Amino acid sequence: MSGKNVIAEIVERRKKDIAERGYNFGFEIPEKRTRPINPFMESKGVILEVKRASPSKGNIAPDLNSAEAAKKYRANGASAISCLTEENYFKGSLKDLMAVCEAVPDVAVLRKDFLIDEEEIDIAYRCGADAVLLISGMLTLEKMLSMTAKCKELGIRALVEVRTLEDAEKVLEVKKQYADTIVCGVNSRNLKDFTIDLLVPAMLKNKLGGKVIFESGISTPEAASKIASMGFTGILLGEFAARNPARTWDFVKAFKETDENLCGKKLVELANKVNLRGEKPMVKICGLTRKEDVLLADELGADFVGFIFATEFGRNVYGQRFNALKDCLGKVKAFKVAVVTGPETEEAKAAVQLVKDGVLDFVQLHGITYDQMPDYIKDVPHYFAITKKSKTEDFNAPKLFAYGEPRYLQDSGDHNYETDEHLWLAGGVTCENVESLIQQFQPELVDVSSGIETSELGIKDHAKLRELIKKIKG
Repeated sequence: MSGKNVIAEIVERRKKDIAERGYNFGFEIPEKRTRPINPFMESKGVILEVKRASPSKGNIAPDLNSAEAAKKYRANGASAISCLTEENYFKGSLKDLMAVCEAVPDVAVLRKDFLIDEEEIDIAYRCGADAVLLISGMLTLEKMLSMTAKCKELGIRALVEVRTLEDAEKVLEVKKQYADTIVCGVNSRNLKDFTIDLLVPAMLKNKLGGKVIFESGISTPEAASKIASMGFTGILLGEFAARNPARTWDFVKAFKETDENLCGKKLVELANKVNLRGEKPMVKICGLTRKEDVLLADELGADFVGFIFATEFGRNVYGQRFNALKDCLGKVKAFKVAVVTGPETEEAKAAVQLVKDGVLDFVQLHGITYDQMPDYIKDVPHYFAITKKSKTEDFNAPKLFAYGEPRYLQDSGDHNYETDEHLWLAGGVTCENVESLIQQFQPELVDVSSGIETSELGIKDHAKLRELIKKIKG
C-alpha cells in the first residue's frame, strides 16, 4: 500500500465499514461500563501496545493473545496499555479491547484507532477504555473539540497525537478548554510515508508544553533512555512490545530511571535548529584554529563551528591554542563542537568538561563506535561521526538510529554514504563541488574543513568561506 495516502485510505475504509456494520463493527458491546476508570498517564511511565500488524511492517505478531500480552505488560511495569482496534491494516478489534480491559482491570487502557466520531468514544468507554487516541492531522479543530468534550463528559482522557506545527497549534486550542482531559503525544513516524525522525517530537515538545508522550520509533532500551533524557514524561512502545512482550521490562526500567539531562536538553535545541533551517542545509565549519575565522563563520550564518581535540592532527587546538580563542565563544550563536578521536584520551576528557561547563555544546565522537563510548560521555551532548575506521558490520547508521542517536555525521571522502536519511555529509567538500553534492544527496548538514583553507593547515581562506556559505545558504 502506498504510504502517501495511508491515512486517507484507512479513513475511507473505516467510513465504509461503519456504514455497513455500525460503530460497534458487528461486535456485541456492553450496554453499560462495568470497569472502574483508571487515570491515564498522570505520571511518568511507558505505554505498551497490543499490536498485530501495521501498514509499514505488515504482520508483527499475528498470533498475539491480547489478554495474555496485557498481563505480561502489567507485570513488566506498564503505566498504561494501548490496544489497536483498527481491523483492516492493524488486525485489531473491539474484541481485543474488551479482552485487555478485562485482563488488567487496574491498569489504564487506551483505545488506539483512527476515530472519527463521538459515538466511537462512547463505544470505547463502554468496552472499558480509559483513554482514546485522537489524531490531530486527520480531524478538524471543531471535531477535535467536540470529541474531547465527549471524553470529558465520560470522565476519560484523550491522547491527542500531533506530527506537525499545524497539528500542535490545533491541540493548543483544544488545551485552552480541556487541559485536564487531554494528554499530548508526538509521533516520530510520519504516517504519510512511514519515515521516522526522533527529533520531530523533541522539536514539538516545548511548543506543546507540559507533559508530552513520545510515540513510535523506539526499538532499544538505550533509545528509551535517550527519550527520557529529553524530558518526555511517557513513551509509547508498539512494534517491539508486540514482538517481545516478555522483554518490555528493560524499556520500562531504562525510561523510568533516566531523568532529563544536559544531553537531552541540547538535543531539543538541535531539533529546533533543524526545524528552523528551512529547505537549505545547515553548515558546519570544522578544524577552526583562529578567533577571526570562528567569528566570521558565525557572522556568515554557520550553524556549527568545530574544533579538533586530538593531538595527532595538525588542526588540534587542545591546550594553549584553544585558550587563545575561548574568550570569543560567548558571542558565537552557532553550536560549538569539540571533535575527539579517542574515548579515553586527555583531550576527550577536557572536551567533555568544556561541554559540561557550557563553553562548548557538543562532542563529536569521530571514528569511535557506540560500544567504545565510555559512561562519562553518555549523558553529555554528543553525536557520532561514521568514518572508515568506525564503519563495521556491528556499527553503522541504522544501528546508531536504533540506539536513539537521532543524527550522526558520515565522513566519506568518496561520498559513499550508508544512508541518505537526515544526512550529515562530510569529506572532500569544496566551493567547487558543494552545489553538486547538495543536489545529488539533499543533505541536512554539510561539514567543511580543508576545502576552504589557505595553503596553511587550519587557516581558513575568508573569500572561500564566504563563497561556500553563500552557495549553501543562498
